[in-house]
Amino acid sequence: MKHLVLFFRDQRMTPEQHTAFGERFGELHIHPAAPYGHDKPALMKIHADKNSKRNNGDAWHSDVSADEEPPMVSILHLHQSPSSGGDTLFANMYDAYDAYDAYEALSDPLKAFLDPLEALHQSDYTGFYRDHSPQRENPSAIHPVIRTHPVTGRQTLYVNSGFTRRIRGVTRVESDALLRLLFEHVKNPTFHCRFSWQLNSVAMWDNRCLQHMAVWDYYPETRSGIRVTVKGDRPFHR
Repeated sequence: MKHLVLFFRDQRMTPEQHTAFGERFGELHIHPAAPYGHDKPALMKIHADKNSKRNNGDAWHSDVSADEEPPMVSILHLHQSPSSGGDTLFANMYDAYDAYDAYEALSDPLKAFLDPLEALHQSDYTGFYRDHSPQRENPSAIHPVIRTHPVTGRQTLYVNSGFTRRIRGVTRVESDALLRLLFEHVKNPTFHCRFSWQLNSVAMWDNRCLQHMAVWDYYPETRSGIRVTVKGDRPFHR
């Protein structure tokens, strides 16, 4: 709750240990369509190599926010790391909403405008993961634009370029303009930290108040790991 994302080095975990660690925090989330390892749908594969057309998480997002109850926490264990690059960036959505430096935060008039609004989050994994059948239908959900964290009670910006498609209650033109503004706002490096992966590193982050993006700057080398994700609750505002 204090740091939002935690990093651990030199963690040699078996798939069973990884699963058991995730289950300490709650029921495990099953990704709608991603390939998984060891015949366990909860063990999502994160993999990119010289034959990949894309990497996992190459745009700012909160994991599967299109679910009615999006994931609470994600735990990624990297089994193979490139010689350089492959970092993950994390963006603090508390600060994006209301930073200590008022010049970096959203303005009070804009926060007041966004406060009652909701947005449509949708996913479409059709053809996204080659040679793998989806686990379930593509999810879709309506969530508040400003979310209240269920533990800390703090307000956090809750729209992301990976899944948020439209803000309700305004015109399409207004929605597109607002989302462009907010997506650009998230890119402000003032809100960011950056993690450089090594073999057997683990990152564990809170999807309710963070967004993240994986940098694909290591082609044609390989970056590979397993992610366990814990189910969350339905987002609410106050």
